[in-house]
Amino acid sequence: MKLFKKSKTPKVFDTTTKWGLFKTYLAYLWGDHAYLRLGFTNAHWIDDKMVRTNQPWPFQLAWFKKHDGVKTVINLRGGQGAFFALEKYACEKLGLDMVDFIVTSRDVPSAPAILEAKKLFDEIQYPALMHCKSGADRAGIMSVLYRHLHLGHPMREAVRELGLRTLHMKAGKTGVLDYIFERYFIEGEPQGMSFVEWTQSPLYDPVKIKADFKSSWWGTLLTEKIFRRE
Repeated sequence: MKLFKKSKTPKVFDTTTKWGLFKTYLAYLWGDHAYLRLGFTNAHWIDDKMVRTNQPWPFQLAWFKKHDGVKTVINLRGGQGAFFALEKYACEKLGLDMVDFIVTSRDVPSAPAILEAKKLFDEIQYPALMHCKSGADRAGIMSVLYRHLHLGHPMREAVRELGLRTLHMKAGKTGVLDYIFERYFIEGEPQGMSFVEWTQSPLYDPVKIKADFKSSWWGTLLTEKIFRRE
């Protein structure tokens, strides 16, 4: 009998050989449900400089570079798994800048993370492609921040990036992303505070905001059990 669970070691994918690349593609195809994204990118241009998508295949990155001149790829998922190895391989081969900026879909970003997002948008090369796995939740909140912090759109207009148009589920646990902005409209906006000012003030408490948020049971069923959102 094992008293302690053996910690999982992240699998290393080798893209330097044909066989290693084949195995990486295979793991990506099934392990990351990439077969569902062969003909569906959930791509939406925010403006002429930024497009938001789901996890792209290498051939899709090549298409965006050729047809839209994309220079930077922003990975919002982190750096683990076949998807990451394949994306890194593709970006190096295509000469694209790959930037990792980890975002979670069920947490409230810290105050420093808001400033880091603004810095990211100010410093990268454009046109750029920004993605998570489904292109709905993490890509959604970052699209809101891009429109508000970088393009200067009013927050009440920018929040439209979180919606069913891009398959975002407000009713489930991922609805905490919507709740962040709802709290701003209640706490910060009436006091004449900008969104950034509010997030950098004592009023902004990520832990409390997350604790106060309540998702519906049916929304949670959809996001956690049926769609299995990452």
